[in-house]
Amino acid sequence: MTDKPTLLVLAAGIGSRYGGNKQIDGFGPSGETILEYSIFDAIRTGFGKVVFIVRQEILEIAKEKFLPKLEGKIEVDWVIQSLDSFVPAELKQADRVKPFGTAHAVLCAKDAIKEPFAVINADDFYGKEAFEVLGRFLSTEVRPDLHAMVGYAIQNVLSENGTVSRGVCETNEKGQLIGMTERTSIAREGDKIVSKGENEVLEIAENTPVSMNFWGFHQDVFADIEKMWNEFLPANLNNLKSEFYIPTVANNLIKSGEAAFEILEGGKTWFGVTYTEDKPVVIEALKKLHDAGDYPEELWG
Repeated sequence: MTDKPTLLVLAAGIGSRYGGNKQIDGFGPSGETILEYSIFDAIRTGFGKVVFIVRQEILEIAKEKFLPKLEGKIEVDWVIQSLDSFVPAELKQADRVKPFGTAHAVLCAKDAIKEPFAVINADDFYGKEAFEVLGRFLSTEVRPDLHAMVGYAIQNVLSENGTVSRGVCETNEKGQLIGMTERTSIAREGDKIVSKGENEVLEIAENTPVSMNFWGFHQDVFADIEKMWNEFLPANLNNLKSEFYIPTVANNLIKSGEAAFEILEGGKTWFGVTYTEDKPVVIEALKKLHDAGDYPEELWG
């Protein structure tokens, strides 16, 4: 067990909108994946271990891609997320194809993590500042009843190539998270940012904090997640598209009074790939960061 925080990487997503395994696609000047920048930032801000959550079918590809670069730099572990993970035989959905979602992915890492940990998406760039503030929180402030997320202003996390899904945050006077609504169709229209639902069009203020799935948890949260998962499964037995999300876990903990969530203001720079058209934008953004000296010419050189 390390006394440093662990980085948990959600890399099991299918990447259907992007059209392939974007988790292992190259974007940096030397073909680096977006994920490599997150791991690089985690290492230099004090994280001691990285745990990858992957599907069985991409496990060997991911190991070949990442292990040679990370050997000797940080402890590495691998966890498989499958449709059978943490699902009792009597609750299995024979026709299910869709993964169970981000909170289920986190639960799959229960036996691999015994210390405070951060959760990230494999295909999002979060920036060094975000790792610094969350690493500091996980090392000094986190408690079983106090977790955190890094907030990003909605205006900085849109795509020019289509709508995006974001967890839109509500905050209290202390700046803590009091609730989050997953909005699945957000885009800029003229000088406004709007979310379109089935029966509503909602305008969202430019500086509204949203979740980009960069969370910080005390390890005791696994017990809370497993309890909620055991309630979710039977309740959604006939819904083959139901998903168990991290924001659902956060909302439940906040509403029950079992835990609070700090919103940390480290989200200065974000970019990601939702659509294939996003790729050149990300390549250019990374090139600028290298040119500015934020990253060495070769990340692992």
